Amino acid sequence: MSREDGRQGAGADAGEQLALIRASVRETKAIRAKPRTWRGAEPAAELPVARVLVDKGLVHLDRYFDYVVPAAMDAEARPGVRVRVRFGAGEKGGRREGGKLVSGFIVDRVAESDFRGVLAPLAQVLSPEPVLTPGLLALCRAVADRYAGSLADVVQLAVPPRRARAEAKESPPPLPPNSPPEPGSWQRYAAGPGFLAALTRGDAPRAVWTALPGTTWPDELARAAAATLAGGRGALIVVPDGRAAARVDAALTALVGSGRHVLLTADAGPEERYRRWLAVSRGSVRAVIGTRAAMFAPVDRLGLVALWDDGDAALSDPHAPQPHAREVLIQRAVGERAGFLLGGVSCTVEAAQLVETGWARPLTADRERVRAAAPRIRTVGEGDEARDEAARAARLPTMAWQVVREGLKHGPVLVQVPRRGYAPRLACARCRTPARCRACAGPLESPGADDLVCAWCGRAEADWHCAECGGARLRAQVVGARRTAEELGRAFPAVPVRTSGRDHVLTTVPDAPALVVSTPGAEPVAEGPGYAAGLLLDGWALLGRPDLRAGEEALRRWLTAASLVRGQEAGGTVAVIAEPTLRPVQALVRWDPVGHAVRELAERAELGFPPVSRMAAVAGRPDDVAALLESAELPPGAEVLGPVPLPVADPGRPRRPGDPPPGESWERALVRVRPGQGAALAAALKTARAARLVKREGEAVRVRIDPPDLG
Repeated sequence: MSREDGRQGAGADAGEQLALIRASVRETKAIRAKPRTWRGAEPAAELPVARVLVDKGLVHLDRYFDYVVPAAMDAEARPGVRVRVRFGAGEKGGRREGGKLVSGFIVDRVAESDFRGVLAPLAQVLSPEPVLTPGLLALCRAVADRYAGSLADVVQLAVPPRRARAEAKESPPPLPPNSPPEPGSWQRYAAGPGFLAALTRGDAPRAVWTALPGTTWPDELARAAAATLAGGRGALIVVPDGRAAARVDAALTALVGSGRHVLLTADAGPEERYRRWLAVSRGSVRAVIGTRAAMFAPVDRLGLVALWDDGDAALSDPHAPQPHAREVLIQRAVGERAGFLLGGVSCTVEAAQLVETGWARPLTADRERVRAAAPRIRTVGEGDEARDEAARAARLPTMAWQVVREGLKHGPVLVQVPRRGYAPRLACARCRTPARCRACAGPLESPGADDLVCAWCGRAEADWHCAECGGARLRAQVVGARRTAEELGRAFPAVPVRTSGRDHVLTTVPDAPALVVSTPGAEPVAEGPGYAAGLLLDGWALLGRPDLRAGEEALRRWLTAASLVRGQEAGGTVAVIAEPTLRPVQALVRWDPVGHAVRELAERAELGFPPVSRMAAVAGRPDDVAALLESAELPPGAEVLGPVPLPVADPGRPRRPGDPPPGESWERALVRVRPGQGAALAAALKTARAARLVKREGEAVRVRIDPPDLG
């Protein structure tokens, strides 16, 4: 067994340190644990050495291992296939054993190995199917380096588990290209028809698309994919959930028929999903519609990558190294010279940055079309009292109750209720500006009755004053009243009430008077022209989250729900219960998600927040976090914020990825670097983690690049 010593991360110093670690481990293992010889198995005549990526996700094993290819396996042991090898060595009964059988992938065949010891042979070729293609391997390597993770972990996300019955079936031959689609509703955007034409020509346009309100976006995504297919190239569309994927799938099937694309979602089941993935890998189909995992789909001759609603948390993978679909698709657009389309009814700060830097062009409709398509937005504060007895029974302000009552005369009414459990953060009692640390601009918390500390750097704040109005009083941002479907049912006794949420998500509702109570992200589509009215409850439950993205996320969820309501010309009205003067509320009233994102981006640039800067979260036991940061060769100018203690996990609650073990006290430090230093930061932290694992120093420390849960 041996290792390749040439795979390095970004940054010369970090690469040299990693190479030294690898050389030391290789020489030590060669002396102490020689693997079993390949006696009795003749090696292949040509290229007898296989370089194997072993399915071990530890960062200090993030390298290739050399094995002998037996002559009997020569034909099947091609790059990209799955194999079984003996990994590691140990003593058993006084004899030297050859280690455990583990899975892996052959990434290359070479004539000689750099390892000076005895090589072990491949134990088994599990399948002759080349599933880890060179293009997919390069993508996985880039994602692993970007997120300070191991290549094996990323490959595990990219290549689905093998299903032998699916591999045994042949995929049908590819169909000829379809004819170019008509622009359809893309004509509502000035640059829409031109974008489709560029895709058909084989160009690689990049656009950030702010979609008009309504339910036409699945058809518009499908037309972009159909235009790409008409040019003889492949298309990949990633959406947050299976319901959205099914809508785009139906739209693309209506445009180009069946057999030219596949739907990759968990609903298909492991075997069927793997069969569809193989059809893509074999080149049988060139278009994929899917949820987060589809971002790695090996589409042949990729011409378009499209992502819908990149602000949805479902697009960030919870498994190591926790990549985000947006960043993976950007990497694919650059590496495979494909077109790029990032769409949504809202606009994230990251999307605004792509336009601000000139990497992508805006794709928007003119203001007249936006005003006509968007519903009328009315605002009311949560402190407004209801004058009507029925409104008081439902705990609704009078204006909101009137909007619901009037809407029920013409069709269904959507009521969005935020999920429970958001913790309040501190804000100025006078102007409600979030309270921030003067040293690092992190959020302030109050662990005790009179204590005020920063959640990022842990600095105590003794004499806080609001930077906006000068006020000195703080308040917890209010979580609104818990409106329930039962309370609304009592206020409107003759109207049916439907609910859509985590336990039961509705896809559509009839075009008939009804109250549809939904949590964010579970809003069903109303048949016909859409909802007659909408009601957005408990605005502070969204705006009061202890998160850098609280305002952006509140606006995104409001826009998603309001876009299902009929436009002003059709009489649609939406009432939002939140402080009318707040920036996200005003952006909703004007239906201006791009303006809100641009202003947020400017503020983050001034304060040094992501995405303008790059950050890494380092979490673990206090001694381990301190030791890792001390040993890491961080880029020049790197700023370490904290560490601060993390809440102790409740043993009775289910653990999420990244949570500390129950009962353990962990700390988290943030490392902030300037733009352009993200690759060096990831390489430095990865190298430091690998060195600690090799030396077996302390417990493992978790590193996450660009954490989404900043306060």
